[in-house]
Amino acid sequence: MIFKIFELLLTAVIAYLIGSIPTGYLIVKAKTGQDIRNVGSGSTGATNVKRVLGKKWFFTVMVLDAIKGAFPVFLAKIFVSTASSIGLAPVVAAIAVIVGHSKPIFLGFKGGKSVASGVGTIIALNWVAGIIIAMTWGVITYITKYVSVGSIIALALSPFIMYFLDLPVAYICYCALGAIYIIYLHRENIKRLINGNENKVR
Repeated sequence: MIFKIFELLLTAVIAYLIGSIPTGYLIVKAKTGQDIRNVGSGSTGATNVKRVLGKKWFFTVMVLDAIKGAFPVFLAKIFVSTASSIGLAPVVAAIAVIVGHSKPIFLGFKGGKSVASGVGTIIALNWVAGIIIAMTWGVITYITKYVSVGSIIALALSPFIMYFLDLPVAYICYCALGAIYIIYLHRENIKRLINGNENKVR
């Protein structure tokens, strides 16, 4: 039992540190010398990177953040013995990596909104669910022209998608809690949507 608890704690720490790698911040800093936290929304995520470096780097950061989210979850599924049929270890890794992305220790706990890294964790948990959620995000974003709307709707649907795919309860609970957390991180976007001054994708 003590070993299993140690495994989960180690999984959480490693996943958090991986999640804390500030992809968007590092790319913008390397390309322009700017601190992305002083630009636009102050987020280190792909949408804010787009304001500085354009669409190419928007997609680059999005893909890198998704890989960053998926990587520790894959490691937990492969190497951690407490993974078991309920999927506990991968979910611990998934939670830790999105917290790391949004509250990175390397940047004073100010990061991104964890959408891309969150989708990456879901792809690692179950690739079918991940692809459905990613496609939902793409369609909603394309129709509405709002990244925030696509993100909120896609993540809100994620626990239901996990449920209908008959996946472990731990995965469903993770998606439900993750959706609440990521929607909370979008609270300022929601206010701007209500006020009609949220930025659209151009």
